[in-house]
Amino acid sequence: MKLFGHDAAWAEWRAALGSDRMHHAWILAGPRGTGKGLFARAAAAELVAEPGVPQPPVNHHPDILIPEHPPENKDEEKKRADGQEDIRRKRSIPIDEIRSVQHRLTTRPTLGQRRAVIIDPADDLEKGAVNALLKSLEEPPVGTYFLLVAHRPGRLLPTIRSRCRMLRFAPLADAEVDSVLRAAAPEADPAAREAAVAAAQGAPGVALEFLDQDLGAILKAMQAILTRGDDDFPLRGILAAEIGARPDRERMQAVVELARAVVAADLAGAPRAHQARIIAAHAELVRFAGQLPTYNFDPGLAAMEIGGLLASAAMPREAT
Repeated sequence: MKLFGHDAAWAEWRAALGSDRMHHAWILAGPRGTGKGLFARAAAAELVAEPGVPQPPVNHHPDILIPEHPPENKDEEKKRADGQEDIRRKRSIPIDEIRSVQHRLTTRPTLGQRRAVIIDPADDLEKGAVNALLKSLEEPPVGTYFLLVAHRPGRLLPTIRSRCRMLRFAPLADAEVDSVLRAAAPEADPAAREAAVAAAQGAPGVALEFLDQDLGAILKAMQAILTRGDDDFPLRGILAAEIGARPDRERMQAVVELARAVVAADLAGAPRAHQARIIAAHAELVRFAGQLPTYNFDPGLAAMEIGGLLASAAMPREAT
């Protein structure tokens, strides 16, 4: 996938790459879905490249090591299918994977003078794997460089952070996220793409997940409630129908996050006297999102609660 944005991160990385004092460990820090993993792979490819030497794809490159996540067992697959587990949360990388990488680091790089290790994500390693990684960071083999992808860098041990140079990744502009979706899914429905961009809040990876949910009609229903209110609840009925009769947890997460994004976007242009109502509605949507693990995903109840919060944030209409 083509990388968009993050010009400052690229400039800092390439300046270091072209110097004689390239730091041996980097933390790529920023919100989930902003392109840190793609950046890590593209940066690793630049790091290990040798003039005149053909380079295989990153995932098959002998000098780019990426510890794998263990496959799910049948019980975990069933939990995800039943909506009991967040399908977007990767399982932790186990210590055996880190030890396997360390064993490979005892040999010389295969195609050139440098080797890259990508840990994605690094802020959710098993405890034993963290300690093993720390040892490698303390005593890095010559020519080996670490790229640690972290959605929540504050969860990394201070001893790990102190040995790494930080690269920050901010959310992209909506136009850049839209460009990512147009490139990755050119046949996508424009309304669904608009909904994905709105819900992603600058994270193209998240936008692609939302695009799979086809939230275009839901976005229109939410915008209608936020614009006009919903006296006698007809729009909430439309919202319930668009959510679907049997939504799973992934879809409900997408719906709630879209509602939060729609409300947040409305705050920018709202009169000061009305902003408190929008902020209150957004706070309640955050609370509702936290209840999803125990929610029964009834589309009618969800539409009434979400729609009610959107209606509470709607601008009061002048009496006619």
